[in-house]
Amino acid sequence: MNATANLFGHGEWWEDAWKGMPEFVQEALKPAHSIQVDFRRQEDVEAFERLLGGKVYHGKWMWYPPKGYENWRDWRYVSKPRFDPRYPLYIISKGRWESRMTARSLDALKVPYLIAVEPQEVEQYAAVIDRRKILTLPFSNLGQGSIPTRNFIWEHALAAGHKRHWCCDDNIQGFYRLNRNSKIQTDSGVMFRAAEDFVDRYENVAIAGFQYESFALRREKWAPFHLNTRVYSCILIRNDLPYRWRGRYNEDTDLSLRALKDGHCTVLFYAFLANKIATMRMTGGNTDELYKDDGRLKMAQSLVEQHPDVTTISHKWGRAQHVVNYEPFARNALRLRPGVEISAGVNDYGMTLTRVKEAA
Repeated sequence: MNATANLFGHGEWWEDAWKGMPEFVQEALKPAHSIQVDFRRQEDVEAFERLLGGKVYHGKWMWYPPKGYENWRDWRYVSKPRFDPRYPLYIISKGRWESRMTARSLDALKVPYLIAVEPQEVEQYAAVIDRRKILTLPFSNLGQGSIPTRNFIWEHALAAGHKRHWCCDDNIQGFYRLNRNSKIQTDSGVMFRAAEDFVDRYENVAIAGFQYESFALRREKWAPFHLNTRVYSCILIRNDLPYRWRGRYNEDTDLSLRALKDGHCTVLFYAFLANKIATMRMTGGNTDELYKDDGRLKMAQSLVEQHPDVTTISHKWGRAQHVVNYEPFARNALRLRPGVEISAGVNDYGMTLTRVKEAA
């Protein structure tokens, strides 16, 4: 089965591979035509709304005829029975015991995790997180960003006999399931379990993870996963890979590229999303150590030095940006494990769409 025939397209190439997974229906809902209307005064906006019988949302746009919108903030995908990740989930964190976004998000889902912190910060974290969830690192302030911590948790998971492990940044403020053009949170770790079940079907998936929620636009047509691209921030890693994290910048992209160059596949899920805060918008973490003194240019240059065959530097949004060509890896095809049979139909893992109050 070659599920890479249309790597960045939207179509039915993914349907056979997605059998036995949660329902995924995602249509293109872009307007057939758009116009710009300028107003001199707020009174003119209000008159326009009365004329068309609709509302100009956020002062910027409206649909005609008016379309109703469901507020999905009050809804969850509730799974009975509950599902938790099969593989250990680690959060890498430094200087963010007050925000601890990922920990808060996972606590809300009652998903087990370990948060890896340096010894000088253990007490600050223990004041707000159950001490049993804290993994104390054997080093402090190495000045190498998150690389030593990432490698430590990899060895920690490997020593415990696990086949894979999750490595999550500490600035994720929610997890969502994308389906039927809506992004809705779950009530458990069911997304993690479904993602694990999917990658475990195949013998050559090295790295997988969730797309950023902000990149999966609700009205766009997507596949439930994309193959052979970079995976960031919420990553499921196969522990027997012969690599380890390296460098100081773009370590996620570097690890993905090394796996792809060796013929492995990477899986970036769109059916499951992580709402990650943008890099450099928060203090703590790597922000102070790595992203100063023209850090963006250093990041791009570092990746070009590591992978000059597929990486170039461009300038976008007023700053240097690396550009990676993933086309050479389009032929990396998923290979089913011997003896694996994919069941037909949909497996929603017991998920039902429920209002939060009803779920409580």
